[in-house]
Amino acid sequence: MSSSIDLSIVVPVFDEEQNLPVLHTELVAALEPTGRTWEVLYVDDRSTDRSRARLLELWRGDPHVRVVCFRARAGQTAALAAGFAQSRGRVVVTIDGDLQNDPGDIPALLDRLDEGCDIVAGWRRERHDGVLLRTLPSKLANRLIAWVTGVAIHDTGCTLKAFRRELVEQLPIYAEQHRFLPAMSAGSGARVGEVVVGHRPRRFGRSKYGLARAWGVLADLLTVKMIASFSRSPLQYFLLLAAPFAAAAGGIAYAGWSRGAGVLEDGVASGVMLGACALCASAWAYFFLLGLLAELVVKASDVHLAGRGRRILATSSHG
Repeated sequence: MSSSIDLSIVVPVFDEEQNLPVLHTELVAALEPTGRTWEVLYVDDRSTDRSRARLLELWRGDPHVRVVCFRARAGQTAALAAGFAQSRGRVVVTIDGDLQNDPGDIPALLDRLDEGCDIVAGWRRERHDGVLLRTLPSKLANRLIAWVTGVAIHDTGCTLKAFRRELVEQLPIYAEQHRFLPAMSAGSGARVGEVVVGHRPRRFGRSKYGLARAWGVLADLLTVKMIASFSRSPLQYFLLLAAPFAAAAGGIAYAGWSRGAGVLEDGVASGVMLGACALCASAWAYFFLLGLLAELVVKASDVHLAGRGRRILATSSHG
């Protein structure tokens, strides 16, 4: 197959032995009519059933199939990251391997990309999951994520998404942060779109998700918010770190001044207070200067990316 491919489908797999043949048949039926060159990357997250054997059968029977196998369980985000790294398509689509996402919705995501979006997220408006354990917690989490990140995505947990190649190459993901990719992309200036997609009841196997993941989602949300905000204005965060040291230095200096002669008569006490004041003042200056340096780095990076963007547009206009 050519190294220049229009479309890469990345499918994280964990214990989906019975779903895989059906899923692949549906993928072929959805992708062939598009007229695009395509590949499917199945990433096996160390399944405990015969999923790996099924994947190898698909690989032997279809030249569009590529398989990545983990030696140890790493999680869905690591599987997606591995698929991103191995993909060759100009557009990368992610989809679950449990048949609850409908491959027939992929053309709609591609059409939305063609309209000018950089990333398109699926929105499972009508869900077929348990209300108390899945649907209600998911809706609450989506509203919280939209409020914190400022990116109004209705369904951040839907794996069915489409990305332009440039975004895939610029998005480092780790922990369980795959659900925050639209928010992280929007923070860097990407145009984010949304398409209503179908959601089907699970036919085979069992769900790998539960309420236990809520704490991980909250921790990742705080991390993403911190990284996004810090990358835009690092100086304010360094000033927050420096503020306690500035307050301590001022408090020690004021205490020494108010005691006046009493401190001067006690050489040990005056030396300790002077040293503590100098130490706190040095820490304040250290964090402040680090903040200035980080601010300069961010501004220089923005200028570099803007220049690179102009070069890409110029190349595209002549291509």
